[in-house]
Amino acid sequence: MQAPRDWLRQLFDAAVAAAAPDLCVPAHLPSRPKGRLIVIGAGKASAAMARAVEQHWPHELSGLVVTRYGYAVPCERIEIAEAGHPVPDAAGLIAAQRILALVQGLSPDDLVLCLISGGGSSLLPLPLAGLTLEDKQAVNRALLRSGASISEMNCVRRHLSAIKGGRLAAACHPASVLTLLISDVPGDNPIDIASGPTTADPTTCADAVDIIDRHGIEASPAVRDILQSGKGESIKPDDVRLSRASTRLIATPQMALEAAAKVARAAGVVAVLLGDSVEGEAREVGKVMAGIARSAARYGNPQPPPCVLLSGGETTVTVRGSGRGGRNVEFLLSLAIALDAHPGIWAIAGDTDGADGTEERAGAILTPDTLARARALNIKPKDSLANNDGHGFFSALGDSVITGPTFTNVNDFRAILITEAAAGPAH
Repeated sequence: MQAPRDWLRQLFDAAVAAAAPDLCVPAHLPSRPKGRLIVIGAGKASAAMARAVEQHWPHELSGLVVTRYGYAVPCERIEIAEAGHPVPDAAGLIAAQRILALVQGLSPDDLVLCLISGGGSSLLPLPLAGLTLEDKQAVNRALLRSGASISEMNCVRRHLSAIKGGRLAAACHPASVLTLLISDVPGDNPIDIASGPTTADPTTCADAVDIIDRHGIEASPAVRDILQSGKGESIKPDDVRLSRASTRLIATPQMALEAAAKVARAAGVVAVLLGDSVEGEAREVGKVMAGIARSAARYGNPQPPPCVLLSGGETTVTVRGSGRGGRNVEFLLSLAIALDAHPGIWAIAGDTDGADGTEERAGAILTPDTLARARALNIKPKDSLANNDGHGFFSALGDSVITGPTFTNVNDFRAILITEAAAGPAH
């Protein structure tokens, strides 16, 4: 096996590569329709997905997708727009309006191919009548800082949107709609991937109100009115306009974990998959994972060393400090503190899209001497955690994982390598 630091990075890279649009899209392309093929989409992977469609579709097509700034790739027949993420901006609003206009007046012979990946919710910020972009930006910022789960955030977003919650598919009627999904959400529920623009939504305005109240979100009177009056109700499963809409999951967090596990086994290291849908406060998940890693090192449970614990999902951070944030680095910092410089445990955690929070850093690597090196620089780990400054902490140590845009997004990836048993009683 390589040096642990390099080997863990190899696992992360394998997880990302498994979800590359060039690999995942071609096998799911539809048959040629009688009418036109219109390609639309949104998300951090949408531009790369569009390029894969172009490269494998020899017939006529046209379309428009919107991706995050810096995530565009060259396409010849599909227009690529860029917009703000994670806080939406005017460019996203304009792109959403143009996508809706593009699918007006279609016939039953036409097919809309919708390319959706994580990040699409922020990139399609078209508000319902009576709301402004500023209303949606304020709610989005508050949700991001509140500790709400991704499912809860997307429930609120669906009920404030003129394009999400099935509304985009309804606008395509009577054309057929095929949505190809790269999942970035725990459980892979289509309604939570980019807030489900082409998927029927069983949740309600009342659910959205409950989420806002439970997390203490300050919402404008206009937002309150939309939700409390029911005017924000989304498209429901029995709506006839969605009768010709279908979805396919083409890449998921579980696929990424399995790809990393394959690399581990090739090196003679047993991979233990702890789940692709781990949620909760990042710092609390760090404590739990530290306990499992210590158990493996001391008792060989769930697996004797050498082994690697793999997990995915999306943790949350309730922001109380003024640091540089990032849920993956918050997880790692909490893990480091809980492990207390255990000599045989290493870890990596990163967002597979290449950006953890608002930083252009995917995540970081944890080594047995992380705490010692931090203290040598007069950095106090517990203070950094209290200030939600995971990126500041790991950047100072030179341990950030920087990939640049990966052009895909299958959520967070975590790998904890246990290289040796700890001293203590035999199992």
